[in-house]
Amino acid sequence: MEKQNNLLYGVAYYFEYLPYDRIDEDIKMMLAANINVVRIGESTWSTYEPEDGVFDFSKLIYTLEKMQQAGIAVIVGTPTYAFPAWLAKKYPEVLVENDGQRQLYGRRQIMDITSPVFRAYAERIIRRMLSEVIHFDNIIGYQVDNETKHYGTSAAHVQAAFIQKMKVTFDGDLAALNQAFGLDYWSNRINSWEDFPSVNGTINASLAGAFSKFQRELVTDYLSWQVDIVNDYKKANQFVTHNFDFEWRDYSYGIQPDVNHFSAAQALDVAGVDVYHPSQKQLTGVENSFVGDVARNLKQQNYLVLETQAQAFKSWTPYPGQLYQLAFNHIANGANMVEYWHWHSIHNSFETYWKGLLSHDFQPNPVYNEAKQVGQDFKRLSDKLVNLKHDATVAIVVDNESLTTTSDDRWMEFGVGDHVKYNDVFRRIYDSFYRQNIRTDILNPQTIALDQYALVVVPMLYVSDRSFLQRLNDYIHEGGHVLFTFKDGVADEHVKVRTALQPAIIQEAVGAHYQLFVDPNGEKLRDVSGVFQDSDLVISDWSELLVTDTATSLANYDDHWAQYAAITENHYGAGMAWYLGTWASASVIDQLIKHVVKNSNVAPSPYGVAWPLIVKSAENHEHAHIDFLFNFSDQTQQITLPFDGVELLHQENINSNQQWELAPWSVKILERRDK
Repeated sequence: MEKQNNLLYGVAYYFEYLPYDRIDEDIKMMLAANINVVRIGESTWSTYEPEDGVFDFSKLIYTLEKMQQAGIAVIVGTPTYAFPAWLAKKYPEVLVENDGQRQLYGRRQIMDITSPVFRAYAERIIRRMLSEVIHFDNIIGYQVDNETKHYGTSAAHVQAAFIQKMKVTFDGDLAALNQAFGLDYWSNRINSWEDFPSVNGTINASLAGAFSKFQRELVTDYLSWQVDIVNDYKKANQFVTHNFDFEWRDYSYGIQPDVNHFSAAQALDVAGVDVYHPSQKQLTGVENSFVGDVARNLKQQNYLVLETQAQAFKSWTPYPGQLYQLAFNHIANGANMVEYWHWHSIHNSFETYWKGLLSHDFQPNPVYNEAKQVGQDFKRLSDKLVNLKHDATVAIVVDNESLTTTSDDRWMEFGVGDHVKYNDVFRRIYDSFYRQNIRTDILNPQTIALDQYALVVVPMLYVSDRSFLQRLNDYIHEGGHVLFTFKDGVADEHVKVRTALQPAIIQEAVGAHYQLFVDPNGEKLRDVSGVFQDSDLVISDWSELLVTDTATSLANYDDHWAQYAAITENHYGAGMAWYLGTWASASVIDQLIKHVVKNSNVAPSPYGVAWPLIVKSAENHEHAHIDFLFNFSDQTQQITLPFDGVELLHQENINSNQQWELAPWSVKILERRDK
């Protein structure tokens, strides 16, 4: 995608949801807030096709005409993630089937994305819709579907397609599949392709993992299919995007288990994301950060925030200053657009009290007034803040297959622990880098170029082929640095545990091995290196009893397992490897990462501060260095500036070594001045 000309600031807007026609007043209020883009259309199929083959796009066209007259750009969404009741009644097979049960009509995202009937009707509405709107010059892009996942689709035709996939994967050799997946266990062996059972009931992690991977591939195929349709209509100056979401734990928490974002993004022109987060006293900024570090690396370019909260829930209504702060936080992470869900609060149905920028009364309110200030400053500073380039010297490797296998107890008895799922480990490590103001990229084994980074972090890579683990060994030997964690390297690409000493293959680089793992059962760490002074040495859930070969122990266990190491470091060739063998506290992780960074040629932040002061640095198109400084706390914070420059929000000249105050929940933006 070509570089954007300006920052985009917008809202989702559905004329179809309004209790009465007030679009002129809405546009007036949007323009007053310098809102320059709206997203429309992706949730209103039943309005556009009230009966099979009867189309009415009048409300869509009316909205586009009004926005065009006002000079507001539009992103049009394909309306396929919520389909009309008549389609479900006429063809029940369009409803997704989970574990043999077809879902009832009502909620959104209950379609079978593989159903030929659903796809035929979806293609028809997309083509009819786009042919109606293609002539509007204010359409800047199209969004395909909405937060698409596989929805657990597992009907008979999906199972049949999976069997065909396995036939191709194993060249028709059923004996090879049985061996690779260990299907002799509990008589799960399959002796004829015709006897291949439904995967819904499997207890075999290899088979379940392969099916989950296949389901994610269905999402990639579905989105690519929609992109191909839209590409038949879009103009050269328009883009196609999608709004990826993340694992949901009452907010955006971690890597999405049901989509491989890196694969699914390939068909898009630009990646989009939806990110939601705690607010008020619980606001840390970390969710925006990790989502940005993923999104920025999906296409190796800036991304779009297609949804984030304005007011939303009672616990998310932002404190004064937070909406303004977070808008620039998205830009600091690499976004070129910030768009709220949604313009106004909805007056009935499921999301009645997920409040928009406007409340139910449609009147200006403190949140809207703060958004007006955002829009004003986005417009004023757009030329300096659009298309920012972000560099990181640390990469975190994430993996969907490992996430699936380590986070679902249906397929593997006695996992790491009820409170130690994949995203728990990822977030505890990621959050530590974030708090220490160390920029990271997030990639997967297929997309990472190891030699671009001074430090690579590999959390819980339970599933991996030999080649990637060997690449890590070679990278370390040639001078790279890797932080490994427990459960790395355990199983091959078919989720079969390796027969070598663990951690398998990377053992030579780690310089330690283990044969026993235990629940620490009250055991603590013993700091034998001085690295973990003043840390909380309590551990829980999982401990690998490490025997050092060439490695040095940084921490041992303190009681019954005192002869074993828990955390090690090892010189290997010209590089170093660290191994975290236990589920340690956040403070231990913090100290370990400080130690690793110090010994990895990772440049520390020149500001020398940590959370709640967060610094994000980037380079703009004029090659000027831009530093965003955020105070994520209720208390005024002090910071000493290491650079001369101009504070852009207030056009204030700044000198190096000057003391700067950041008010609670505030942001300052420094454009460095070369001496």
